Order: sequence, then structure tokens, then C-alpha cells
Amino acid sequence: MVCFLYANSSLLRAECQYLDYNIREYTKRRTLDGFRINKNLSDPSNVEEASAEGKAQLEVVERMLKS
Repeated sequence: MVCFLYANSSLLRAECQYLDYNIREYTKRRTLDGFRINKNLSDPSNVEEASAEGKAQLEVVERMLKS
């Protein structure tokens, strides 16, 4: 669960670096939605799956920031 929270909080930090308001707000909304959807996960396999999805989203955001 900690990895999932870390990945999503990293997404929140990364979204602040966007200059475009629309992209920044979209990223923020998607991250917060991810927290809300997955807040009650208790099965370890589901937590791992959500964590992997969060990490994948973070990689996409970081790639977009570099270009």
C-alpha cells in the first residue's frame, strides 16, 4: 500500500511542473480519483496491481515533462 501511495503522491508533485493549466488539472484529478477508487483495497494482489498502474502513470508523466 505504501508503494501505491508513494507513486500517486509523486504524481501530484509532478503535475505541479506543468505550465499548461488543463494538463495540470487533468493530472491532478486523475491522481485524486486513483486515491479514491483504491482507498479500500486490502487484497495484496489488488494493491500490487494498483501500485503498478500508479508507477506506470508516473513514468508517462515524467516522460512528458522531459520532452
